[in-house]
Amino acid sequence: MAGELPFEQPLAELRGKIEELKKFGQEKGIDFTDEIQRMEEKYLRLSEEMYAEVKVHQKIQIVKTPQRPTTIDYIQNIFTDFIELHGDRLFGDDLAIVGGLAKLNGVPVTVVGHQKGKDTKDNIARNFGMPHPEGFRKALRLMRQADKFRRPIITLIDVTGAYPGAAAEERGQSEAIARNLLEMSTMRVPIICVVIGEGGSGGALALGVGNRVLMLEHSIYSVISPEGAASILFKDSSKAPQAAEAMKITAQDILSLGLIDDIVPEPTGGAHKNLEQQAETLKTYLWKHLEELMKLSDEELREGRYQKFRSFGKYRLYQPV
Repeated sequence: MAGELPFEQPLAELRGKIEELKKFGQEKGIDFTDEIQRMEEKYLRLSEEMYAEVKVHQKIQIVKTPQRPTTIDYIQNIFTDFIELHGDRLFGDDLAIVGGLAKLNGVPVTVVGHQKGKDTKDNIARNFGMPHPEGFRKALRLMRQADKFRRPIITLIDVTGAYPGAAAEERGQSEAIARNLLEMSTMRVPIICVVIGEGGSGGALALGVGNRVLMLEHSIYSVISPEGAASILFKDSSKAPQAAEAMKITAQDILSLGLIDDIVPEPTGGAHKNLEQQAETLKTYLWKHLEELMKLSDEELREGRYQKFRSFGKYRLYQPV
């Protein structure tokens, strides 16, 4: 069936047989209700078993599917009264970042996120979701505005990584990312960050300094792609699945390490299987965390964010012999 991922092939084949049996029964006037019901039950069991133990490389397939919901999809299905704002007021408007003003359950917020394309033309226009410096500066401009007018900030993260081209480096890519990290850490309003797909390297961190950091169930968060890690560690990019297992990049791994605060469940098969259900679930989680954060003072928000990121990682003091 079209749109099925490689590891979902057994499901696709079974679904195909069910559809064939339905069609044959209609054409021949034969009642296959019992047989179809048994096959449907088998399909549900197989589906539950398959997604109960999704491997890391299978999660990567899920987050990379072109059907995976994007920032714009969630904005349209979660928020109301969205007004998109453009440009960084320095260079131009980077379509790999979208953001603006919106309302979440009637509360004014600023929402900013990475935006991948839906097809080849759209991907080219949005640089395959990889921001240039002006994209990060646009995001920062909107977040500064939110801080000034005391609007909570919600960021949606879905990026392979910041654009690594020469033009981006010439315009200050690393400085733009570092500036976002610095200024997000000092803002006085609640910041909730959600990894909705890929959370890749500095491109993700530039929108990832929040009081609460959430991940969708099948999303990934890593300092480098599994292919890149395999090329460096094993000198063989085909060993990406092996590298992915070692890197601990899944939401479940990262929650166990204490680097995120919550995991947002996805529909069986992934967010792309049911956008409406996924959006409703994410909205519930956003509102729960936002309600908690809106009770805190400016200083509590800043200090909590500071302490959160200062607590990451462990070290052992070196004792000379």
